[in-house]
Amino acid sequence: MDRLRQRADFLAVANGARVNNPAFVLQSRRRDDLGPVRIGFTVTKKNGNAPERNRIRRRLRELVKRLDPVSMRPHHDYVLVGRRNALSRDFATMLDDLRIAFTKPARHTAEARGQRPGRAAATSRKPD
Repeated sequence: MDRLRQRADFLAVANGARVNNPAFVLQSRRRDDLGPVRIGFTVTKKNGNAPERNRIRRRLRELVKRLDPVSMRPHHDYVLVGRRNALSRDFATMLDDLRIAFTKPARHTAEARGQRPGRAAATSRKPD
């Protein structure tokens, strides 16, 4: 399992399917290549200061380490978006939530938002 590190990869996954949970949001996207499963982690600034965001990110990384890789679909990219509730939620409950999120049929966000599937979401970049 590899890590997502490029902003473009995170944006591509953001346009994919989404499963909401109290402590995190799981975003996923199928890739056309035969590479390994890749996963990324992100926590926005509205979830707290830097130490709190880092603690949320560490908890999410530990969840993925303890999860069996068989539950992840091959040739997919995943992004776990941390929520503030991840700080206080029981770790075993979060692990169960993650297992369920990988088995749930996810809804596609482009359809849910009323966008066309191939269209990119708005980015935070300022126009030139």
